[in-house]
Amino acid sequence: MKRLFSILVIATIMVFGAVNVNATNNVNALPASVVSFVQDEDQAAAAEEEVEEESLGFHQELKKRFIEGGPGFMGIVLLCLILGLAIAIERIIYLNLSTTNTKKLAQDVEDALNTGGIEAAKEVCRNTKGPVASIYYQGLDRADESTEAAEKAVVAYGGVQMGQLEKNVSWVSLFIALAPMLGFMGTVIGMIQAFDRIEAAGDMQPSLVAGGIKVALLTTVFGLIVAIILQIFYNYIIAKIDRIVNDMEDASITLIDMLVDYKNKRRV
Repeated sequence: MKRLFSILVIATIMVFGAVNVNATNNVNALPASVVSFVQDEDQAAAAEEEVEEESLGFHQELKKRFIEGGPGFMGIVLLCLILGLAIAIERIIYLNLSTTNTKKLAQDVEDALNTGGIEAAKEVCRNTKGPVASIYYQGLDRADESTEAAEKAVVAYGGVQMGQLEKNVSWVSLFIALAPMLGFMGTVIGMIQAFDRIEAAGDMQPSLVAGGIKVALLTTVFGLIVAIILQIFYNYIIAKIDRIVNDMEDASITLIDMLVDYKNKRRV
């Protein structure tokens, strides 16, 4: 019995010892899991911040670089962009409103000329917008005098309309040339400032010239960007003007032919 009792006591102590060891291990493992969880949360938050920085990075980087370029030349370059875009958008709207269906207008004028005469054709031109309709009206207004007079009126008024189409376009080309020139001027001034710092310090250290060179390059980059943007709008405007001018020339020839046919029919 004493031996059995001793065995039971030893077994009981071993069981309780194993339970205590497991509890201790669980307690020790708990902080590690908590720390791992916190680290995972921190990594997830850092990843989200990186994603947000990437999504908003372009605008923030652009603003940062613009401020680093200095308010002097960067402000002038920005003013060139604003004024150039304002003029370009105004010209594009004007040219789009000036675009008409030349073939339909010529057909309407010819039908009105054959049915109602000069006054009916002039009424069609008055109710139609655009330079082609205005040229038609001027030619029809001189049709009673002679064909040569109508042709001279069409040519003269065509030059006036061309001037209206090209109004303020030269300012856009000026800003295209001015923006990179200002950028290059900022580059030269930044380089001069960098060499002034080297001369004042008496030592060639990268930290002395890095700031000036960076400002110099930023002004050049922004000047080139402004010139590229305005050049795209300028080429579109020029192409639009050329298309309208070609329509005006074709319409002028068509009008003179219509007037000649109309007068020949009246003589018969």
